[in-house]
Amino acid sequence: MRHRHFLKLLGAGALALSAFAGPALAKPVVLFDLDSGRILQQQDAFKRWYPASLSKLMTAYVTFRALAAGEVKLDSPIKVTKHSAAEPPSKMGFKPGSVMRLDNALKMMLVKSANDIAMAIGENIGGSQAAFAGRMNAEAARLGMNGTHFVNPNGLYSPEQYTTARDLAVLVMAIRREFPQYAPWFSIEGLAVGKKAIPNYNLLIGRYPGADGMKTGFVCPSGFNMIGSATRNGRTLVAVVLGEKSAVSRAEAAARLLDQGFSTPAAGTVTVATLAPYGDTVSPNDMHDEVCKKKTPQEQSEAPPAAAADAPISPYREKLDHVPTLVAVGLGGATGPTPKAMLDQAGQEYADVPIPSWRPDRAPPAGTEPVVAGTAAQGDQPAKVAN
Repeated sequence: MRHRHFLKLLGAGALALSAFAGPALAKPVVLFDLDSGRILQQQDAFKRWYPASLSKLMTAYVTFRALAAGEVKLDSPIKVTKHSAAEPPSKMGFKPGSVMRLDNALKMMLVKSANDIAMAIGENIGGSQAAFAGRMNAEAARLGMNGTHFVNPNGLYSPEQYTTARDLAVLVMAIRREFPQYAPWFSIEGLAVGKKAIPNYNLLIGRYPGADGMKTGFVCPSGFNMIGSATRNGRTLVAVVLGEKSAVSRAEAAARLLDQGFSTPAAGTVTVATLAPYGDTVSPNDMHDEVCKKKTPQEQSEAPPAAAADAPISPYREKLDHVPTLVAVGLGGATGPTPKAMLDQAGQEYADVPIPSWRPDRAPPAGTEPVVAGTAAQGDQPAKVAN
């Protein structure tokens, strides 16, 4: 298997963590068994961290709950508002007033990590950004995600949007256990929007044996975050990796954890639900200077960069060795009921602008333009945004 090659280079024991008191690391990780919730490895699980686009997992969960409650259907219309259309990349770039099916919107959000579509979902289902964030926080509280707070549905940087590796593990368990029917959406290799193919930012998909989800995220203060899951012989493991320095290194870190988990018998009794809080749970991280200072937009991208001649070999720097399976998405086809929140907001513009999306001193680089679906390849966007 190709992923074994880079393991030899990096050392199979590089992340050999104890379940509770391993060697000190600079970033949080959690590896757990999805079925039992048993924690196999963890470090700094309660450290406060900016989630970036991992926030979109909660956006999806709130939406799945709305679907289950009959508030919306998969073919319900999601309308792009002026507010959502103005969100910075990564984005689809649809014009205000564009309408799509809810299921297509969710796939664009999960695979392309489109910030404009995530905001549109939130505004349509919640009625406004602030109202939807309230629903996100209510679900977090109900699930016991006590170290988490949201202000937006897409993960664009705000000092008031934070989480922990442990809380993200709780959220993943809720999604995968309560809504298994949507699991295939997290393993889509790419989207087809017209004639344009959009690959998944999750570099494990199609490359790591058994990979079947879930999501990536990046803003400069958070570094490169990832939740990767894989299933082998009926056993599903999930790795939460926060604060890596590149799209490739986070994929490698997740793959190492998963490899170790699959090669080691489950031991211990502590689960995601029973792990007791420890360490500093209130001081936020900020990796902005470490990850983004003096780096080009390409170096900050979630897309795998071209490997230098002397760079360690990694399958996560390479294109897929097969033709990716693409799922077609686009506008139109929304024949289902309009979300009640949108009916209540009929004729009104969203005006909850005081909710911060990103700090003015960390605006996208000058010259950045919205990416219109079908015109730009993955990685073309600068990465001082939530991918």
